[in-house]
Amino acid sequence: MASGIVERVTIGESFIRYTPLGGDEVKIERDCPTHKEAIELVIETITNKKIGIIKDIKMIDAVGHRVVHGGEKFTSSIRIDDNVIETFKSLYGLAPLHNPANVMGIEAAREVLPAIPHIAVIDTAFHQTMPEESYIYAVPYSWYKDYGVRKYGFHGTSHLYVSRRASVVLKKKIEDTNLITCHIGNGVSLTAIKNGKSYDHSMGFTPLEGLVMGTRSGDIDPAVVEYICKKEKKDVSFVISYLNRRSGLLGISGKWVDRRDIEREMVGGNKRAVLAFNKEVTRLKKYIGAYIAILRRVDAIVFTAGAGEKSPMLREAVCSDMEGFGIKIDKQKNSREKGTREAIVSSRNSDIKILVIPTNEEIVFVEDVVGILKGEYKSLHTFNYSFSSLDYKPEL
Repeated sequence: MASGIVERVTIGESFIRYTPLGGDEVKIERDCPTHKEAIELVIETITNKKIGIIKDIKMIDAVGHRVVHGGEKFTSSIRIDDNVIETFKSLYGLAPLHNPANVMGIEAAREVLPAIPHIAVIDTAFHQTMPEESYIYAVPYSWYKDYGVRKYGFHGTSHLYVSRRASVVLKKKIEDTNLITCHIGNGVSLTAIKNGKSYDHSMGFTPLEGLVMGTRSGDIDPAVVEYICKKEKKDVSFVISYLNRRSGLLGISGKWVDRRDIEREMVGGNKRAVLAFNKEVTRLKKYIGAYIAILRRVDAIVFTAGAGEKSPMLREAVCSDMEGFGIKIDKQKNSREKGTREAIVSSRNSDIKILVIPTNEEIVFVEDVVGILKGEYKSLHTFNYSFSSLDYKPEL
């Protein structure tokens, strides 16, 4: 019905950007020293007589909240109570940049809207089906038992959505479907999906592990951290900050994060842009090959999120010269797809299909919340998502 965001909460000069369905964007400036004021601003805006979308706040039946990290505690979305919040707080050490902010938002919304259910949709939940050999690290086992050091996985709602839509496109039951889902935005993650469930995933203990991303390094030799600490005379947190915020495409190119900029500079002959692009493609190919090996049978490779949906150049580079794996891209079909629809971009004789599926994490939130309210949602892997029953219509 509407979309929006409150920006600069707690730091001054706050404002809301709000767009009702079919309407124009509205910007309202309002100081929000805490998340409580931000939630109040949202409610005031959506109930506004001129630009609002509901007449009364009583029309809201529930609030869904994204929570990044559920550790091993949560395997599905859950109704929030005080015990659930305390569990999220106990996981602050696993997600110090995300969970505290998530909890602040939850507590503010519960204070403003105390009479209705609040439900957490958890980013790591989808990946809790990974077998032990996938999520365990080859470090002292006590680190896992005592401190929770293991692979958790992220982008769960995106991988869940596109995997279920892929089964529809392929006309297969989700429990019979093996996929490699490629979420390629500023953050990048691949999931090996076996029989509809997460079997392995590229991100790890944090979202830093895995592929080359906009500003994250992905996989490196851990000894680099100590080496740079000594060379730069800095502590570990400084180096980790650089690996998260100053590396990846930005680190190699020296200037660009957005792949549109990278591709434009490549056409102009910028060698660093070419190197950044080639490094990302090489890492993606490497992970796809590894996941084909562990899945043994792959029905499709699915591209989603910003660049995955909208960059034909990236998809073509990743899927080219992969005929030995049964992957053959149709360059003409691929060049037409810019993320506006679901599409098959593989050649007719490709053993492994190549799909482009725009992600829709918000609809997963909506269905989880409604399913929990109705008592129909028990597990994300048993819940009958309605978007899984919508036919694939390529002509649309």
